[in-house]
Amino acid sequence: MKIYKVFGLVAAMAFALVSCETDVDDPAGIRGVGVYPEMSDIGPAVFDSKNLDTTYIQFTVNTDDPAVSEVVVVGSFGSVKRVDIQSYTTFPAVVKIKLSEVVSVFGITLADVQLNDEFTFEVATIKNGKRYYSNAVIVAPVVCAYDPLFVSGSYHAHSDDWGSDGDVTITVDPEDPYIVYVAGLEAIEGLNEDQGPLKMVINPANFAVTAVKTVLASDAWGYHNIAYEGSGKLNTCDGTYTMLYKITVDEGSFGSFNFVLTKN
Repeated sequence: MKIYKVFGLVAAMAFALVSCETDVDDPAGIRGVGVYPEMSDIGPAVFDSKNLDTTYIQFTVNTDDPAVSEVVVVGSFGSVKRVDIQSYTTFPAVVKIKLSEVVSVFGITLADVQLNDEFTFEVATIKNGKRYYSNAVIVAPVVCAYDPLFVSGSYHAHSDDWGSDGDVTITVDPEDPYIVYVAGLEAIEGLNEDQGPLKMVINPANFAVTAVKTVLASDAWGYHNIAYEGSGKLNTCDGTYTMLYKITVDEGSFGSFNFVLTKN
């Protein structure tokens, strides 16, 4: 970490944010009105690149508005926007979308699907003849299956923002394969990493990563209890973690910094 980062410690401040609303007509439908429909129990929310014939995403849609006559699931891919996929008239309804059954509506075949392609799914209610879109959107990428052994071991941590570069070790929780621990983030800064390691929780539905606030070192350049927390995502195909860490000490916050953890 560059020394000017230390002297640039950000004190806690309160800001009042004022936003302006602009009326914009959405030709595809009204979004967020009446908080309908609801999407829950999402998972899996990715398509397995190794099993394109059978892979699927799943979630539950629900509405408690008796005036809703139908809920429609729509999908988008590439230049194809918001085509109807499935519809439901009784709720709650469990939505299961098999990739092999929907690729044709996008004008492609399974042979055309590539790693890291992203399919977008939304739900809309039909009420009094109008469509009302949920604020929730599922972006389902085509990824590799999760392998805890592949997303752990010897890693290299790099951050241009924080000025950090060096090797760390990622281990898997023996009780939960979707929890990993990162050791060495402060050791590569030349600090005594007497706390930690950093706990990170991987969402099995979409491989989003949450770094739980963890003190990593008791002393950091004269400050106390340097801690990391944040969020990011895991690329299950190459094992890379792309993270945004908020770095704090008892005296205040340094801010948030981009880190990339890649397998050695």
